[in-house]
Amino acid sequence: MAISSINASFDCDLSHVWNMVTSLENYQWRSDLSKIEVLSDIQFVEYTKDGYATTFTVTACEPCIRWEFDMENSNMKGHWIGIFSEKNGRCEIEFTEDVTAKKFFIKPFVGAFLKKQQAQYVADLRKAVDNV
Repeated sequence: MAISSINASFDCDLSHVWNMVTSLENYQWRSDLSKIEVLSDIQFVEYTKDGYATTFTVTACEPCIRWEFDMENSNMKGHWIGIFSEKNGRCEIEFTEDVTAKKFFIKPFVGAFLKKQQAQYVADLRKAVDNV
């Protein structure tokens, strides 16, 4: 099991960041995805540029406050928590992932992989927010 968190702040309205992060239609700002397939009101599948699929099931949604989901693919399963707040006119986010590798040989690399993925996600989000 590996747990990784990332914090960031943005000079924009909290609802703008919330809408970008939670949109299953407007995901083109993410450099890691080729598409998102919506399965139901609470379940969707993200596909990487290489076609690798991860299924997400939303477990909590408090608009502009908290978004949580379980995630699973052939290599891992886990839980993601996104906390959104506003401080001094800035949007603050804290994203935490708790992931368990399914394959023994990738367990040593999960923590580093999570940190890299989170950093890329926030960099993509920052670029998208700055371009609006």
